[in-house]
Amino acid sequence: MLRLQFRYTKKVEGTKVKSAAETRIVFLGTGLMGKPMARRLLAAGYSVTVWNRTYAKAVTLEQHGAKVAATAPEAVQQSGGGVIITMLEDGNAVAEVVQSILPALPAGSVVIDMSSIQQAQALALHAQLQAHGHQFVDAPVSGGVIGAEAGTLAIMAGAEMAVYQQVEAILATMGKPLRVGGPGTGQLAKLCNQLIVGGTINIVAEALLLAQAGGADPAAVRQALRGGFAESRILEVHGQRMLDRTFMPGGQVKSQAKDMENILLAAQDAGISLPVTSLVSEVYRSLLLTHPHADHSAALLALEERNPGKRLGEQPDVLPE
Repeated sequence: MLRLQFRYTKKVEGTKVKSAAETRIVFLGTGLMGKPMARRLLAAGYSVTVWNRTYAKAVTLEQHGAKVAATAPEAVQQSGGGVIITMLEDGNAVAEVVQSILPALPAGSVVIDMSSIQQAQALALHAQLQAHGHQFVDAPVSGGVIGAEAGTLAIMAGAEMAVYQQVEAILATMGKPLRVGGPGTGQLAKLCNQLIVGGTINIVAEALLLAQAGGADPAAVRQALRGGFAESRILEVHGQRMLDRTFMPGGQVKSQAKDMENILLAAQDAGISLPVTSLVSEVYRSLLLTHPHADHSAALLALEERNPGKRLGEQPDVLPE
């Protein structure tokens, strides 16, 4: 934390970067991920004004020192700050909220979108804000609720270098930021991340079900695999969730399904074919009909549906209502 507090002496194009105590932040979207991210900012000493469509999800942050606004434009007006963070469900929600706050934005504001949206939507937001004299950073995250609570999120930022340097300390409060290129490239990096995550979750599900169906102890197989090249965070976390059949969301099926569709759109724009991604997209698309709010690891349920009579373990499923 001291590292962040002393970074205010750094210069960016002749402008002093503000300390946490001097920086006022507006955080729009305090849901599953946004709430712990806003708490990290508050704990670091930032002045944070929050808003959420469901007011009850925002007002609980008052006990942590946040100011709560009834609308997104009011949050900007009350704060008077020039750093706005959005953490919303999808690109349409982000576009709607940004449009609503445009008249209230102080001159030269920086909008940091940490949602997972289409790259084309991020580029459109950048153009819109730039036309009004503001800056844009697309900084989607990976690490789930656990990472948000611990402040260890992987943060993939797309921005002009000078703009990134202005907000790097803020992002570092919530995780490990890395600039991957100009505006729009943060979303591209996140899609690459989700491609690997979504695909690996499905492979882990297939491996564990194969172990069970073939007569091995799937828990022991998972443990044995963790000593070799198959080791991964997915095998560690989601593999255990599958064995426990606990599908309470760290990240939701609907979010993964959206990301898989966005990957396919990005591939289409880039003129390439991603056959594995297409297959994984079908899995999550099917789960949207039955378990949209379950954890990503519910891919196991879709696999079992394809294999009648085959099931991993004997424990009952734990699913969100």
